[in-house]
Amino acid sequence: MSNIGSYEEKYKGFDWSFARKELGCKDSTPLNIGFYCSDRICQQGKGGKIAMIWEGYKGEVEKFTFDDLRIYSNNYAHLLKSFGIKERERVFIFMERVPDLYFSFLGILKMGGIVAPLFSAFGEESLLTRLEDGNASAIITIPKLIKKIRRIKDQLPQLKKIIIVTDDENFKSEEKETSFSAKKAKRVEKFDIFPGTFETPSVLHYTSGTTGKPKGALHVHSSIFAQYLTTKWCLDLKPDDIYWCTADPGWVTGTSYGIIGPWSLGITQVVLDSGFQVGKWYNLIQKHRITVWYSAPTAIRLLMKEGEEIVKKYDLSSLRHLCSVGEPLNAEAVTWSKKVYGLPFHDTYWQTETGAIVISNYPGMEVRPGSMGKPFPGIVATVLDSSYNPINKTGSAGLIALKPGWPSMFRNYWNNPATYDSKFKNGWYITGDRASIDKNGYFWFVGRDDDVINTAGHLVSPFEVESALLEHPAVAESAAIGKPDPINLEVVKVFVALKSGFEKSDDLELEIMNFIRKRLSPLAMPQEIEFVDSLPKTRSGKIMRRLLRAQERGEPIGDLSTLEND
Repeated sequence: MSNIGSYEEKYKGFDWSFARKELGCKDSTPLNIGFYCSDRICQQGKGGKIAMIWEGYKGEVEKFTFDDLRIYSNNYAHLLKSFGIKERERVFIFMERVPDLYFSFLGILKMGGIVAPLFSAFGEESLLTRLEDGNASAIITIPKLIKKIRRIKDQLPQLKKIIIVTDDENFKSEEKETSFSAKKAKRVEKFDIFPGTFETPSVLHYTSGTTGKPKGALHVHSSIFAQYLTTKWCLDLKPDDIYWCTADPGWVTGTSYGIIGPWSLGITQVVLDSGFQVGKWYNLIQKHRITVWYSAPTAIRLLMKEGEEIVKKYDLSSLRHLCSVGEPLNAEAVTWSKKVYGLPFHDTYWQTETGAIVISNYPGMEVRPGSMGKPFPGIVATVLDSSYNPINKTGSAGLIALKPGWPSMFRNYWNNPATYDSKFKNGWYITGDRASIDKNGYFWFVGRDDDVINTAGHLVSPFEVESALLEHPAVAESAAIGKPDPINLEVVKVFVALKSGFEKSDDLELEIMNFIRKRLSPLAMPQEIEFVDSLPKTRSGKIMRRLLRAQERGEPIGDLSTLEND
């Protein structure tokens, strides 16, 4: 039996106070995510339960209990306060997926700071942009990354402290720097946790923009109500589960569902500090008997690219529920996972700005391959026309819009209130994505509003074109864009990365064209195929169609700070 039970019954008459009640949070009591993800679990008598199974890139494994989580996060909270860091000041985390990333995340929240996680692969310019914009008071990092910070710290006069996580007692610190080991530090058994309110700022997540500087989406402590309940009902986590979220905490999925959601439920989770490698991923599932797996369509397509035979080398029988996030999940990927793993991936839709899942496929509910699913209880979602009015015609595409007021909705863009205000129209939050709704209430993704291709006045979904291409046995990944055309305004051009064993050729191009001609309308048919070795992606796995489009048109390419391997 799934946690959500009947979706229809849960949606009808839902109130967010249900989550507060389950968490034991009353309106008059202080609210702090750090407490709810560590101390509260220990108070329930689960302090000895494993909270994190960490595996490094060399295969080394460490395990930490919820009591370890409580103590080590206390150590970080105490350290920051001793340096004069005050509540609401921004503390940035710039680390690989080492255990201290997770300890310090909770510690910053416990002392009342605003935590701002960053990708460890960021270059100096990307770092400087975010640290300057967020007016960083402190940054926590590791020796491997300290050189990047040292080269820019003179441009950050407001930076009070740089904390370097290391067990090396001979590490040489420079001005403003302190080396620290949570494991070796004196255990802080009791820490006076900052008494937050529902609206106390908690997490600042930077999201890259098409142009200009990245935007800092600011969240508050009451976001935990949505993160807790969506983890329970969408990801279906239960007390005995071993859970693996593949996302880096530099991306909002890695915090909402790689820290807050599972630990607020007292769940054991696996963290892999290593990049994508098919054998390593399957071995991790086998070794730790992972039961619930949350990953991204890009990774799923790469697994598809490696084929079925490698799957047979591993025992993946522990898996019971699979979910996907980041990009829309192609129907072919759902069908493939059901065939290979015996389980379909359940697509979940949300954004940095929404803070938690807002539309999803739920356990126990029919999964319609290619569909985003239905709105989460407590979320009012629709599609709007160009005047920001609801479209009542079934199957007509429009802008996905959400009625404001859910707990994890971002509260502002840091230092950018005008852009924040522009996201709200006619009483709706405008996501910037397009979809249609079928007669049964399922949402079907079309594309980013600026990705949709306008050919001769007809709007073509890049997702529809890419999904058709993915069904061809030679195609590993694809991206569709609109190429300027003097007659039709735009025509469809696709970029295709091939699976191993296939070589680009005119014959293969013709074969692919003939294959998708049977699956697409004449208007959606590509006029050109360009074979590429790989597609540009963000570190969260999203294909950067805007980069391909800008390069095709000779336009400025905008912010590339989240581009993989930039």
